[in-house]
Amino acid sequence: MLAIQAVRAGGPEVLEAVELPTPTPGPGQILVRHHAIGLNFADTYMRSGLYPMRYPAVLGGEAAGVVEGIGEGVTRFKVGDRVACTGGSGGYAEFQTLAAARAVALPDSVSFETAAASLLKGMTTEFLLRRCHAVQPGETILVHAAAGGVGALMVQWGKAIGAVVIGTVGSQEKAAFVRELGCDHVILYRDEDVAARVKEITGGRGVPVAYDAVGKDTFEGTLGSLARRGLFVSFGNASGPVPAFEPLRLMRGGSLFLTRPTMYDYTATPEELDESSSQLFAMIAAGKLRIEIGQRFKLADARAAHVALESRSTIGATVLAP
Repeated sequence: MLAIQAVRAGGPEVLEAVELPTPTPGPGQILVRHHAIGLNFADTYMRSGLYPMRYPAVLGGEAAGVVEGIGEGVTRFKVGDRVACTGGSGGYAEFQTLAAARAVALPDSVSFETAAASLLKGMTTEFLLRRCHAVQPGETILVHAAAGGVGALMVQWGKAIGAVVIGTVGSQEKAAFVRELGCDHVILYRDEDVAARVKEITGGRGVPVAYDAVGKDTFEGTLGSLARRGLFVSFGNASGPVPAFEPLRLMRGGSLFLTRPTMYDYTATPEELDESSSQLFAMIAAGKLRIEIGQRFKLADARAAHVALESRSTIGATVLAP
């Protein structure tokens, strides 16, 4: 089978197309033939070494396809079932084996491409808005990188809840895109002081929660945007890791809270995984989430896809076709 390996930690140049044997499912595992593969910033963290792993490694934590084989003891799926997969790695390939407990049933109403473009991003959005902080109708939230894969879903889901959404973007093109999604206030972070604009929009109060997947470049602006006892949700490092800081800064900022969550801690059991994915698929079926696929690449062109993602030139989700 065709697979894309990171042969060592580094930039997109370490990604190489290779031929590997098609795997055989072991006990508790399923074999999935991929029809579509999702691209996520977490893939670049694994490739770069920010999230350490053993190399060579097949990247990719998001895909959708059909079950082609089952291992001993698997009762969750049968051969021929449509599934969407979520795992740490292994998705950049034509086939993948993974624990049956880390796959979810894919309803006929959701295409393989839509599932691959939305599963991880959508379940991330679900836990961030419903469980990490339960956003309430009328609450104002700040979403950085609002035109990105997760950001675009957060804007729409936030609006479906009834929140007032402030989004930051890097260009006029992206600003127009997120306004179409329903974003109430858009800040061009390269041209404006984010914290000052947030305070202006909120009448000087700041926001009760800010969602930041950018990291180093937006850290100060996010801290300065929070209301008293506000929550800083740091869930990504697109511009690099957040710098070390003194906890006293949280006190001085107004008894602030900071969390660095991961989706896997919010979908740690099959029951949690099924609940999160069912919430996502229900939102898609109800037309409350528009899954924007801005870019499509062949699996063999994964290196170019990483270049595009890290340059912040992408809009919406990116998918790879096996």
